[in-house]
Amino acid sequence: MNLANNTVLLTGGASGIGLALAVRFLQAGSKVIICGRRADKLAEAQQRYPALNLRVCDVANAAERVELVRWATAEFPGLNVLVNNAGIQNRIQLADDSADWETRRQELVINVEAPMHLSTLLIPHLRRQAGAAIINVTSGLSFAPAAFVPIYSATKAALHSFTLSLRHQLAPTGIAVLEIVPPAVNTDLGGPGLHTFGVPVDAFADSVMARLASGEQEVGYGTSEEVRLASRAELDERFRMMNR
Repeated sequence: MNLANNTVLLTGGASGIGLALAVRFLQAGSKVIICGRRADKLAEAQQRYPALNLRVCDVANAAERVELVRWATAEFPGLNVLVNNAGIQNRIQLADDSADWETRRQELVINVEAPMHLSTLLIPHLRRQAGAAIINVTSGLSFAPAAFVPIYSATKAALHSFTLSLRHQLAPTGIAVLEIVPPAVNTDLGGPGLHTFGVPVDAFADSVMARLASGEQEVGYGTSEEVRLASRAELDERFRMMNR
């Protein structure tokens, strides 16, 4: 994938992995639009990187997804790359009867429904663009789930599966379908302080972007690179070790 001369729409781009990817597209010479739910966080990102374009959007809302695509393609007719990065992660005990289903459902909507919907909404536009690509950000937990984040793990497995099918179906169109498979990264995913054991976000982003630029379609880093290439027996052992 050529990282330069694109117009990139990136969800969940105000912080963490999303912002790191956005900055690397900017540095390569692409135009970048980041969207997120919080205007203040988007403004903070733009203060640090003034070239960023912003759009407040809650991708959990289907009508807002439709409006995001309408606005983005009208304002940026050269839009040719979608990065489905927005995601939430909740630590959940499934046997806890006091849990609110709507809170649990939000992981399904944001992590699975939103990227599927945005991808299909943008396909007609992307078909007309040179160098078009859809990049889905999944997780090493797509392959070996962490039982303490059961819905998150399941959503990322679903998005990985969808990515494979989308790549197959879009092959004749010229739209590239790529997948970034993060390990635990030191961000605020799930809440501040929960991923301090993760790998540094800059080292991760540098590595995966360089590999996408070299032509790879699915890239991990560290432990997620190991799990995406692992055998079934190795995945079963990793699951057992993670969930002791």
